[in-house]
Amino acid sequence: MVETIKTDVLVIGAGSAGLSVAAGASQMGADVVLLEGHKMGGDCLNYGCVPSKALIASAKAAHAQSHSAPLGIANQTPDIDYAAVMEHVAQVIAQIAPVDSQERFEGLGVRVIREFGQFVSPTEVQAGDHRITARRIVIATGSSPLVPPIPGLDNVPYLTNETLFDLRERPDHLLIIGGGPIGIEMAQAHVRLGSKVTVIEGMTALAKDDPDCASEVLDAIRAEGVVIEEGAMAAEIRGQAGAIEVEAKDGRVFGGTHLLMAVGRKANTDRLNLKAAEIETTKSGIKVDARMRTSNRRIFAIGDIAGGLQFTHVAGYQAGVILRPMLFGLPAKAKTSHIPWATYTDPELAQVGPTEAEAREEHGNKLEIAAFSYDENDRAIAERKTTGKIKVMVVGGRPVGATIVGHRAGDLISLWSLAIANNLKMSQIAGMVAPYPTYGEINKRAAGAYFSPRLFDNPRVKQVVGLVQRWLP
Repeated sequence: MVETIKTDVLVIGAGSAGLSVAAGASQMGADVVLLEGHKMGGDCLNYGCVPSKALIASAKAAHAQSHSAPLGIANQTPDIDYAAVMEHVAQVIAQIAPVDSQERFEGLGVRVIREFGQFVSPTEVQAGDHRITARRIVIATGSSPLVPPIPGLDNVPYLTNETLFDLRERPDHLLIIGGGPIGIEMAQAHVRLGSKVTVIEGMTALAKDDPDCASEVLDAIRAEGVVIEEGAMAAEIRGQAGAIEVEAKDGRVFGGTHLLMAVGRKANTDRLNLKAAEIETTKSGIKVDARMRTSNRRIFAIGDIAGGLQFTHVAGYQAGVILRPMLFGLPAKAKTSHIPWATYTDPELAQVGPTEAEAREEHGNKLEIAAFSYDENDRAIAERKTTGKIKVMVVGGRPVGATIVGHRAGDLISLWSLAIANNLKMSQIAGMVAPYPTYGEINKRAAGAYFSPRLFDNPRVKQVVGLVQRWLP
């Protein structure tokens, strides 16, 4: 028997985006129904951000043991238990899982239905034995690994981010197709854990990032033993478990024991029956406007399904944007100019706003670059972490973008997101006081670098100072 449910807000998908909406709306008094046919917490908790960073933490620990000599501690060959590393990953997921659990959200007043949702009309969703109508519907079904139709792939065992963390035996030689952030992060992690690693990239590795700063990351990873083959578009895959070959279009052949597909993501739209809801789609997901509304104005789409920047913090931000119109009837628009992102390699690579090349194309001669190097930061020198730099793109005295490559770049980039979001001036950044010695001084020194030529290389400033000094008692 089908149960009919009427609610204020229906959320389809219990990943980062959907959970943020459900928690916020319920706690502010709305009646909320949440649908999830798979795992609570979505990709980020179970297959993405959380497990990958836990794995990277283990890899860093192993690398530190074998590279401690510059700090006066003899290098040691780490005794790596890959199964124990993956158990650490599983324990991290388990520790965080209660925050995203069905029990917690039911405690917040959300009705959680563990079924996939499918539209049956522009206003109704079927989920198992439940037919639901809502004043507002939020689609937050996320994305899944994109597996391209490479000849032979169907006949060869391969991994994605959804299966990688199930491994308990270390790959002897891991082949990774895809040189984006996921592929590069997992490449460095696995070479540090004792695997041989070859990255096979059809074009350029880390192509979406500033090439100058991305090259520092790639150089560091190559120095650790990762082989990165660029311009190697996969044409055929053959072999069997333990003996896999990838042949590129130019004839190069790469052999390994395991294969990880890391070529991108695809929006999870297949189960939704969007045609019934009269919702338009694009190649990258559901078509939305600046308010995150679909072509059906009562339905919003946020997170990876909306086809924009695919990051957990973006999903959370978009959730906050749509709560305002859904709960209070007030307009709100999502912006992307202040959205940062980071690749958690060593050194890290972080970006907010346009890269230098993008900013030059947009602003031309109005653009100024303020830069500072890690090798001039005392904390970085003390910890032997001097690889890296910061570049701030400045127009009219205000930052419009920033690129940081180096230790803790993902943490340092937040200041520039704050500055761009609030239209701050470089003078306000320069006025900040950072404790000494910290990596935070890198941001302040970049702002100082912007003003240095204006103050120290300015004849008029020197002339004024000279005049004032004559008259001062």
